[in-house]
Amino acid sequence: MNKIICPVPLNQRPLNEFNSIRNSWIISWPFLERIIFYRKLTFSWLIITPVCLTISYGSDYLKNNLFELIFISLTASLAFPILLLIRQWLSWVYIYKRLNSENIEYEESGWYDGQTWEKPIDWRAKDLLIAQYQIKPVLNHLEVIIVLLISVIISSILFILSGMN
Repeated sequence: MNKIICPVPLNQRPLNEFNSIRNSWIISWPFLERIIFYRKLTFSWLIITPVCLTISYGSDYLKNNLFELIFISLTASLAFPILLLIRQWLSWVYIYKRLNSENIEYEESGWYDGQTWEKPIDWRAKDLLIAQYQIKPVLNHLEVIIVLLISVIISSILFILSGMN
């Protein structure tokens, strides 16, 4: 069996990067069971809600309108889970592109000495399988949730604006 000599440092190999971020704290959430993933997102939303309530309470208008105070605070606090989801999405897009690529771009000692190494066929096949069957569904799921939450925020803003007139 041929032993492939790879010049790419271990921590810059796409498969190792995939395993690394799959074991990271926030970035790994989409790989959890859906109910646990949604529970973590809901918790991140609820944990920031008191901060949004406190900030919203600073408005003289909202102090006198409890429904609008709570509604605006709950809507504004959706920004935090959206930011978490975007961060997750960006990380998984990066790894997806690295796994899908025929070449591996890497640095030997710093940003100024970038190199490119062509993946062997067997590495490429394995990377493509992981990209298509593990990461692509995660990306699709994250995109749906992000669009849904942004739609909720836009709908809430339209609702608030229509109520003010």
